[in-house]
Amino acid sequence: MATKRMTSGFSDQVMGLVKSLRTDAPDCVASGVVDMSTGMLLSYETVENHPPEVLDLLAGATLDLFQGRTVVMIEDVFKERRGVSSDNHFFQEILVNSENLTHLFVRLSEQQDVVAVVVCRKSVNVGMLFAQVRRVVKEYSL
Repeated sequence: MATKRMTSGFSDQVMGLVKSLRTDAPDCVASGVVDMSTGMLLSYETVENHPPEVLDLLAGATLDLFQGRTVVMIEDVFKERRGVSSDNHFFQEILVNSENLTHLFVRLSEQQDVVAVVVCRKSVNVGMLFAQVRRVVKEYSL
């Protein structure tokens, strides 16, 4: 299992979150935390080695999913129509199925620019995945 800290002086809470996600999410093969305000993959744990360029792209892909130009436009339209003036984002969780894996991206409620990422085998029970990841993220509200 590979564990990597991407920046120095990092909070032990973030490391704990990544470790808990990796061990508690069912069929988990990788977990990480992305800071969308800096565009950095802050920390990750994986059962396999992945090319560094793939890991570097994860933060950008996460930003595109949650705060890409079109996504922000959709949120702005709904905020205007609903009379909402909050800076909070509508999209809180995104599930992506690839050919062999299931990827769950979850915003932290206290820090909207921080996203927990969990990658599991595609055979994962999606309901259990959501339940476990939500529980862990709630425990580590940073």
